[in-house]
Amino acid sequence: MSYAMVAITVLWTFLFGYLLVASIDFGAGFFSFYSVLTGHENKIHNIIQRYLSPVWEVTNVFLIFFVVGLVGFFPDAAYYYGTALLVPGSLALVLLAIRGAYYAYHTYGSQRDNNLIYMGLYGATGLLIPAALSTILAISEGGIIYVADGKVELHWYAFFTNPYTWSVILLALVSVLYISAMFLSYYAHRAGDQVAFHVVRGYALMWSGPTIMASVFAFFQINHQNPRHFQNMLDIAWMFVLSFICFVIAVYLVWKRTRLGLAFIMVMLQFAFAWYGYGRSHLPYILYDFINIHDSITNDTMAVALIAAFVLGLCVLIPSLYLLMRLFLFDANYIRGRNSERKG
Repeated sequence: MSYAMVAITVLWTFLFGYLLVASIDFGAGFFSFYSVLTGHENKIHNIIQRYLSPVWEVTNVFLIFFVVGLVGFFPDAAYYYGTALLVPGSLALVLLAIRGAYYAYHTYGSQRDNNLIYMGLYGATGLLIPAALSTILAISEGGIIYVADGKVELHWYAFFTNPYTWSVILLALVSVLYISAMFLSYYAHRAGDQVAFHVVRGYALMWSGPTIMASVFAFFQINHQNPRHFQNMLDIAWMFVLSFICFVIAVYLVWKRTRLGLAFIMVMLQFAFAWYGYGRSHLPYILYDFINIHDSITNDTMAVALIAAFVLGLCVLIPSLYLLMRLFLFDANYIRGRNSERKG
């Protein structure tokens, strides 16, 4: 396997980790705000806060690794994406800052009452951040970035009038809510909180349908945006079929209220098959037709050093997350709300 393939596989794995962890985080934030509007705050707010308290500070580690690695492994990415993503990237950073400010206010502030304005900003960022970040996938298919007089430009009209752009944004929104609700169903059940479980289970089932429909819509929109990529996806269609099978199993288990841990594993496999299938079929391009991983990879010495650093990073990050889950998220006392103040 070439250095380019190893590099993009490692980066794609970091981005997949961010997809899962951030989706739970963003969706939980939206559901926390939504519960205030619907009067379910007393039912699910505590279970959501017990999850978010130890996790929010590490969520963006995956994203930072990916961005640094993308520029390090493929320097051309900084040239082509840097200018084009100035607006959506800046928007995402501002929204992340607002979200971080809410966390700091709520966790460390002297007053922890839930101001509706703060909660509204917090809930909105849970949807706006994935919407902003998902635009990168739409741009990567080509036809939106162009070079004129030696400058990289984003064709805004093509960007906003492109059905594939909106299909990706829609998929990002519903996927965040679906992944988060599926995890919170398992978490509430594990905590023995049947009231919260009943509410978030309803959310999980409600967003399962829109998620699969948005996935199918985005899948076929790729054919209009980038026929070459679509043909590559058809060549490995078995990965997307397995993704759908995992989806059916996950929804069935939640509907039957049984083996919810296995149900969330199926959710992770569902998105793993779809994510790696999409990434594999996208190769060898990171950005059609400008960034080819084989042509844009950095020199061998730098590539080896970066691969070693990122693999070591994974070896440190994964055990750290495991300890975080064992010591906090799934600790017998913490998950039931005992000693949450001491540990959170």
